[in-house]
Amino acid sequence: MKNFSKYIIMGAILLAGSSCGDGWLNLESSTSVSTDGAIKELKDVNLALNGIYSTMQNSSAYTGRLVYYGDATGDDMQAVSTTKRTGDAYTFGFTKDNSPSSYWAYPYKMITMCNIILTQIDKLKINEADTELRDAYKGEALALRGMFFFELTRLYGYPYKKDNGASLGAPIVTEVLDESAKPSRKTVAECYNQVIEDLKSAVTLLDNDEGNSYYKGHINRWGVLTLLSRIYLYHGNDALALQTAEEAIKGAEGYALWTNAEYATAWSNDASKSKKGEVLFEIVNTTEEGPGKESLGYLHNNEGYSDIAVTSSFYDMMKEDPDDVRNQLFRLDGNKWAFLFKYQPQAGETIDNANVPLLRLSETYLNAAEAAVKTNDNTKAVKYLDAIVSRANPANTVEGTNVTLERVMLERRKEQVGEGHRMYDALRDGGYVERRDVDLGEELTTKHLTLSDQQKKRFNWDYFKCVLAVPKAERDANPNIAQNPEYGE
Repeated sequence: MKNFSKYIIMGAILLAGSSCGDGWLNLESSTSVSTDGAIKELKDVNLALNGIYSTMQNSSAYTGRLVYYGDATGDDMQAVSTTKRTGDAYTFGFTKDNSPSSYWAYPYKMITMCNIILTQIDKLKINEADTELRDAYKGEALALRGMFFFELTRLYGYPYKKDNGASLGAPIVTEVLDESAKPSRKTVAECYNQVIEDLKSAVTLLDNDEGNSYYKGHINRWGVLTLLSRIYLYHGNDALALQTAEEAIKGAEGYALWTNAEYATAWSNDASKSKKGEVLFEIVNTTEEGPGKESLGYLHNNEGYSDIAVTSSFYDMMKEDPDDVRNQLFRLDGNKWAFLFKYQPQAGETIDNANVPLLRLSETYLNAAEAAVKTNDNTKAVKYLDAIVSRANPANTVEGTNVTLERVMLERRKEQVGEGHRMYDALRDGGYVERRDVDLGEELTTKHLTLSDQQKKRFNWDYFKCVLAVPKAERDANPNIAQNPEYGE
């Protein structure tokens, strides 16, 4: 991993004493990173936020593992080889003894940085004119903390609907703890309550006037609302999911779904205040400040590491409609693998430093459509789903139909492949991941790699490895952290 930018001084200060690899823990729990407190004035808060965004750029965070995990464990993408970076996720090769620390450590690194901001920002002496700016910074920190807690909850806790959130999630840490702190895991229900509280608070603090608050690479009100609508769907609160998604769609002035003509190349657009496009929140990478060859752009590309590709079954499903614009994102190589070209470089950059969209307006529409189906509002389900369906192929429409949940989830698969959602989407309502082999002859001969356990080919939320084992280093450092069932002590 590269060093933090010289412009992210505060982030480096806040992480002093910790390196960036899996071994950074040194038998100190990730939930208790000490700090001497370095925030003295409002500009320091901005530097600290930049430090968080810089950490998100790491390949162990949101330009790598925290995104591709949900794809590699699903049925629409697969590791090209078990020796590839995505191999252990794809084969569910992690055990209680080798579960990597980064999935746990990086979110807690970033949560700690958020907590430093949140415990100090209201103590700052500021001019009245800076009140709105302070509130916006606080809103960003709350939004990011909520995102990171959500990530931990779905990585280590079973889907909420399996047992109404009774299973264990992650320790909830909302203060800066010292090294002696030994917090225990809270239930998934408690984690969701914290996530929702953080995001709702963030929404009220973030500037409502997008005309004055466009900051590329920073989370905004509309991104927070989109994330909150997703979490309401996971949580089973469908009415609020619809309300929240609609608020984002109606309020996001200047943002718009990419058109059919734009779609294939829009991923490389360098969005600006005057032309925002549909990306509500993204990780901005550059040659000077980027993850390099461990990035999603390089892992997904057949001219890079060619680490992860779409499955033959997914490719076959997409080719049922050859005029679907999303087919233009596939790149076939000589070995008959189909690679996904979503992580495209911006002008002057290379694939290893492509930006990573985390929240798109397309998801907002899909969240609204799903919630509308679940609340029996077919008019709205048609309205929001058709925007995605007709954009993909203007000859298609769902108007005049009774939209089913299956239809929405199918469109979600097509639209969000490679963006880290598939396994979670398949399991959160009690469904299955089904890894099917499809022989496409000369066009695509790739099949799923040989999987030793039949359960890895078809599973639901009862498969114990659909959640990660808590890393051994964390449990050694904190005996109050229980392991997930069936992994053993």
